[in-house]
Amino acid sequence: MKPWYFIAVFFYAAALQAAQVGLIKIDGAIGPATADYISRALDVAADQNDECLIIQLDTPGGLLQSTKIIVESFYSAKIPTIVYVAPDGASAASAGTFVTMAADIAAMAPYTRIGAAHPVGMNGEGETNGVIWTKIENDSAAEIRNIAEKRGRNADWAESAVHQSVSITSEKALQLKVIDLIATNLPDLLQKLDGRSVNGKTLKTAGAGVVEIPMSAGEIFFQWFWQPEVMMLLMLIAIYGFIAEMSHPGAIFPGVAGALALILLLYMSATLPLNIAGLALILLAVALFIIDIFAPTHGVLTGGGIVAFFLGALMLFNHAPAGYHLPMTWVISTTLVTAAFFVFFIGKGIRAQYLPVKSGTQTMIGKIVKALSHIDPQGGKVFVEGEIWNAVSEMPVETGQPVEITGIQGLTLKVKPK
Repeated sequence: MKPWYFIAVFFYAAALQAAQVGLIKIDGAIGPATADYISRALDVAADQNDECLIIQLDTPGGLLQSTKIIVESFYSAKIPTIVYVAPDGASAASAGTFVTMAADIAAMAPYTRIGAAHPVGMNGEGETNGVIWTKIENDSAAEIRNIAEKRGRNADWAESAVHQSVSITSEKALQLKVIDLIATNLPDLLQKLDGRSVNGKTLKTAGAGVVEIPMSAGEIFFQWFWQPEVMMLLMLIAIYGFIAEMSHPGAIFPGVAGALALILLLYMSATLPLNIAGLALILLAVALFIIDIFAPTHGVLTGGGIVAFFLGALMLFNHAPAGYHLPMTWVISTTLVTAAFFVFFIGKGIRAQYLPVKSGTQTMIGKIVKALSHIDPQGGKVFVEGEIWNAVSEMPVETGQPVEITGIQGLTLKVKPK
């Protein structure tokens, strides 16, 4: 054989050995951190000269704005994008439907689901029968139709997934041309991707190495941070901080912590809106707790505050996207902790400010003592708690006559005949 043959075989074998694909796994709700992760992974996979980027997806849905960012990043990607709904039992619901259909190649594992893309909860709106809501629904339907038509998929079904919340299995999705293939696992997916042409590029994935691109520390933090539980904690810190600062003036730290928590909460609420009615109920509960500290209602207002807080926490995220609802355990625990905070901590702190002074010179006011000498407006002497004090009285007081201490001015006591 000629030398050039061996050289060609060597380089071909090297090319086969060097072939690799990038892999990321999205398991959970789609949010800002998810969009950043996918966008960065596309750049990393392109820099590594990967054959493609596989996004293994299992999501109940997510935020509409984050979904749009992911779709746009797919359109501008330098390498082919493959969304693989897996493992068995996984789903690409709501926002996941948009993401799956926007990929260059859409694949699913057996016994998985796709659909239910009606925009309920995708933008935090609560009304489903108003003009604004109709516009949102129609806009979402038009968007997913555009996505399906761009990728050559079943646009009619995609639109019905929005309008009618249709959900189908992977087998039905393949039959209706919603997806391109079904793969039992990752090696099977690589085998079935091999030889497919995407944007003029023929994929060489059979036997390719799989390199997982992990989340960065910042993405992990924001993935954890952008959750309703965290927003609820920030709200409680803001409430606790401001109230603690008012009940303990000069503490400084509670006020600073409350201000920072409030700023972060406002920032996050721009992406994950809060239910106004739920927020109003929580603020009402706080007001009832504070009023009950001063009013002799025997706990009636505190009971009303507990009910108001529970209902407010329950409603606070009830129209949030799928995957962004506050668990019932959090609703109950935050209600109990907040009630205890106001009853035991704030209540005692505020009442302590109104208790009579129990130490210092102010404790002498109201005491009855005997005059050691004649006392008049020009002065005199009294004996109090083992000490002789100067004293003045608007009415003359004779030696030995009992007097009541009515005030203190510097080192002089003000007294009156008793």
